Amino acid sequence: MIAGMTVADLVRPSEKGLARLYDASVVVGGSIVIALCAQVAVGGPVPITGQTFAVLIIAALLGSRRAVLCVLSYLAEGLAGLPVFAHGEAGLVVLLGPRGGYLVGFLATAYIVGSLAERGWDRRPATTILAMILGNLGLYVCGLTWLFCLVHVFARPLGGRGVLAIGLYPFLAGDVVKIALAAVLLPAGWKIIRYFGLDAKPPRAVE
Repeated sequence: MIAGMTVADLVRPSEKGLARLYDASVVVGGSIVIALCAQVAVGGPVPITGQTFAVLIIAALLGSRRAVLCVLSYLAEGLAGLPVFAHGEAGLVVLLGPRGGYLVGFLATAYIVGSLAERGWDRRPATTILAMILGNLGLYVCGLTWLFCLVHVFARPLGGRGVLAIGLYPFLAGDVVKIALAAVLLPAGWKIIRYFGLDAKPPRAVE
């Protein structure tokens, strides 16, 4: 098995023009997946959605650079007015609201998990779990910091509830499920790849 490769690298074309088209395609496709998963949303002002799981899996499959570009594309789509944020919302007002720190935090999640996947952390359950935990920590640091600023700097109330009650506690049970699924699916995928010898091809640089 070749170190430093993600699943996306295994099928990346070797011809330069096709490789760039491939990278652009997976970035756009990844942003669409994130947008679709964002519509699986419950509650607020920071809704519970499926997009966190999407970002975690995309980062592991694509690696840090392409995963970050996926999230940047997703955010750009939302800022451009496309209804890609949770509940079909869009615009700068969403990024400046309670969920803004989490949306920006997806960049940290994508980079952390993608970088660790490039080091092979997604190939064993234990390291996959740790990578997902670290990715979630990056997300919560950004999300909770922005919520804290909204309450204590910009004096915006959050419906009488505290920052942790809105931005952390409701998500913990779901995080356990998402991390458990990733710990099963990603190593299992690599086992299938190894079984068919698909990991024996030479690495291709991400340009």
